[in-house]
Amino acid sequence: MEHARDLTLLPKAHLHLHFTGSMRPSTLLELADKYGVRLPDALAAGEPPKLRATDERGWFRFQRLYDAARSCLREPDDIRRLVREAAEEDVRDGSGWLEIQVDPTSYAPLLGGMIPAVEIILDAVDSASRETGLGMRVVIAANRMKHPLDARTLARLAVRYADRGIVGFGLSNDERRGMARDFDRAFAIAREGGLLAAPHGGELSGPSSVRDCLDDLHASRVGHGVRAAEDPRLLQRLADRQITCEVCPASNVALGVYERHEDVPLRTLFEAGVPMALGADDPLLFGSRLAAQYELARRHHAFTDRELAELARQSVRGSAAPDEVQAKLLDGIDHWLSG
Repeated sequence: MEHARDLTLLPKAHLHLHFTGSMRPSTLLELADKYGVRLPDALAAGEPPKLRATDERGWFRFQRLYDAARSCLREPDDIRRLVREAAEEDVRDGSGWLEIQVDPTSYAPLLGGMIPAVEIILDAVDSASRETGLGMRVVIAANRMKHPLDARTLARLAVRYADRGIVGFGLSNDERRGMARDFDRAFAIAREGGLLAAPHGGELSGPSSVRDCLDDLHASRVGHGVRAAEDPRLLQRLADRQITCEVCPASNVALGVYERHEDVPLRTLFEAGVPMALGADDPLLFGSRLAAQYELARRHHAFTDRELAELARQSVRGSAAPDEVQAKLLDGIDHWLSG
């Protein structure tokens, strides 16, 4: 039987981590106490809440918890703390590169406006990267529940700061609402500005959602994308074009996309040749971070260490990390496997 290597020592890239959702539960409790925020019982317990978002009521409850957590981030120091701690957690889990996703409109009212909010976030990312040694960049995400004109404004802002650490443009929130094509102009602005397109799709909706990301938004990565496993032709298309799916196994089960960890189609995507980057999504709400996603692949899908190393390579290749950073991480993966 193969010796199981330590997955926290496996170099990897983390491409699907939401800003507020990256918060430590202990930090949320401290900030809530600091600002006198009464948290919902599901958050105040300090344990991952029981969630299910396959219907509107469940998704609303998930969003309500997320909004309650976000309301505790009110000052620049809170932003800096969150980013630094997210970086520390990623380093602890073996990450050498993190692309953290944020919608700055959520924080702008308390931070002096959109531009100050973006600059505070980017400064925090730069500081955390220097302090921890973790390569770290930002994906600006529009909210598909808002008007497409808002997304265009965000895309222009993201392009404006592309030389300060923004590498991608995303589209998040309930994919069952709003048509992907309504946001095509925002994504065109982002692509023309040199940003990678990484919209959410194929999580709460089926394969058609992934196709829309490819056809309408020209995605170079897809946030989640697991429901593509239901369509062999779509799997082939993703594999042929080497479109990376940012798969979040713990999140998929927590939100009821799949009933059991064994049901998440990691094997189907892997064996079809679809590149994957395992991600933690929202550790605050789902209770597990990056290395745990690899452990789920090992425990519930019988991924060998050689296959886990290949998953790590796929995460690196799917990232926006500079060539020299990718080369270093890929060498580290080979060393982990041979050592």
